[in-house]
Amino acid sequence: MTTTPFISRKGMTRRSMLGAALAAVPLAAVAGPAWADPAAPVVTRLMLPVPTGPHPVGTVQLHLVDRSRPDDIAGPGHFRELMATVWYPARDVQRYPVAPWMPVGALQAFLADAGFSALVPLGPLTAGHVGAPVRRSGRRLPVVMFSHGAHSHQGDHTIMVQELASHGYAAVTVAHQYDTYTEFPDGRIAVPLHDRQAPTLPGDFAADLRFVLDCVEQLAAGCNPDVDHRELPAGLLGSLDPRRVGAFGWSKGGTATACATLADERIRAGLSLDGPMQMNPPLAGDLDRPFMMMSAVFTRATDPEAAAFWSHLRGWRLNIQAQGAVHVSYGDNEALFPQVAKLLGWSGQQLQDVIGTLDPDQAVKVQQAYPLAFFDEHLRHRRGYLLDGPSPAFPAVTFLP
Repeated sequence: MTTTPFISRKGMTRRSMLGAALAAVPLAAVAGPAWADPAAPVVTRLMLPVPTGPHPVGTVQLHLVDRSRPDDIAGPGHFRELMATVWYPARDVQRYPVAPWMPVGALQAFLADAGFSALVPLGPLTAGHVGAPVRRSGRRLPVVMFSHGAHSHQGDHTIMVQELASHGYAAVTVAHQYDTYTEFPDGRIAVPLHDRQAPTLPGDFAADLRFVLDCVEQLAAGCNPDVDHRELPAGLLGSLDPRRVGAFGWSKGGTATACATLADERIRAGLSLDGPMQMNPPLAGDLDRPFMMMSAVFTRATDPEAAAFWSHLRGWRLNIQAQGAVHVSYGDNEALFPQVAKLLGWSGQQLQDVIGTLDPDQAVKVQQAYPLAFFDEHLRHRRGYLLDGPSPAFPAVTFLP
């Protein structure tokens, strides 16, 4: 598999879709509504939906270095360097600042690559509060790890991540160096590297996930894996359960999730969000642990790699598809692009060209409900009915045999 960004059936990368969406945004939209109806509301920033769980959400960044993996791109003496973010149920959030969707420097680089640096003020905020104390109960928190797609970033599925945290999970998102936009504590800004020698294959992402799981085990044992030894939120050390770990990912991150789950028995359940399953090296062996596929473009009917992966699943397995979904439908774009469309005065067809025909509100509810139901069943043994078959609450979701 190459390290180029995902190209859709219509030949558009995720980043070029972002650029197309933002290209016509009047710069006055950032500063004020003088260009529009004076009675229209001032657009200050885009919004993400509030998570539905009973707990407020805390978050903290970790700076990690995997000293078992030399970094040939960075040069001699350097090792694989990652940023990760832990999201968790918080005890008290009132005195703690709200986390942005992306760090400002990373967001600036992300939008600059699309040619729209002036739009940084529109960047959404999350439900996470930086450094808030962890809510401790009688049992440790189950853990889920998230892997992003090609040339993307660890915040692009924040809706899912903060939803899981609000329901009592510790969700750990990983910024895969050389194929992401992120910011390091010393101010360095990382952007995707167009170099075929860079460690950006699904197997490299999978190795990152396994290393981050090692760090989860350190946190569970009361040790701080942050290389800068920054202070962690109260209650985080010793609060994670390394015996109840799942993983999920979008696009190339979905493929990486499959690779990591196959390779590491510590991962008890895996979920792919429209992963292409183009594995290098090719898939070897069967998987006897639970795995779920949420398909859109990369369906078993149209992609031999997805069908081949499915045939290797020997344990609990499920494949669903939301009718009208496109590759970006199981992520934050379903909440963000409709807001951009209103700002720009797009037609319904123009919006559908970007996010498909799946109703955006339904898409958000799907991505809040189904991953939670999957991990609840297989990490918490909370048996529900949502995964048993079609639900009238989600008419667009079909169960693929």
